[in-house]
Amino acid sequence: MRAFTAMLLPLLLTASAAAQEVEITDNPIAEIVQPDDAETEIGGGMASYYGNELAGNRTASGERFDPGQLTAAHRSLPFGSLVRVTNTLNGDSVVVRINDRGPFTHGRVIDVSTAAAREIGMHRSGTARVKLALLSND
Repeated sequence: MRAFTAMLLPLLLTASAAAQEVEITDNPIAEIVQPDDAETEIGGGMASYYGNELAGNRTASGERFDPGQLTAAHRSLPFGSLVRVTNTLNGDSVVVRINDRGPFTHGRVIDVSTAAAREIGMHRSGTARVKLALLSND
């Protein structure tokens, strides 16, 4: 039985990961962000991400949550703000659009969508230490 379990476990983990795959649907942010956009560091801390179970729910901005969009929740930034989120562990970054309020867990500074979590390599761990930079195209 132990040998069977050892053989079956990797298959289950692979199937579970495949079931959680999210395809980035439409990325209008890529069309907005320009290389010469100014960035203002606004701190950092721990980030987490929204699970797929919240897909379709209304965000605080009124739009429906889509795990395939590059969006995020922040406590105070205005809706529509573009923020570069950089995983300090691996240096990967993604630009997200703020469309919700949160996170409401102590010690967290931002909740990103599933697609954004994949982009910066935090989809397996669930959390990551990040740096945040507000983008402006002045």
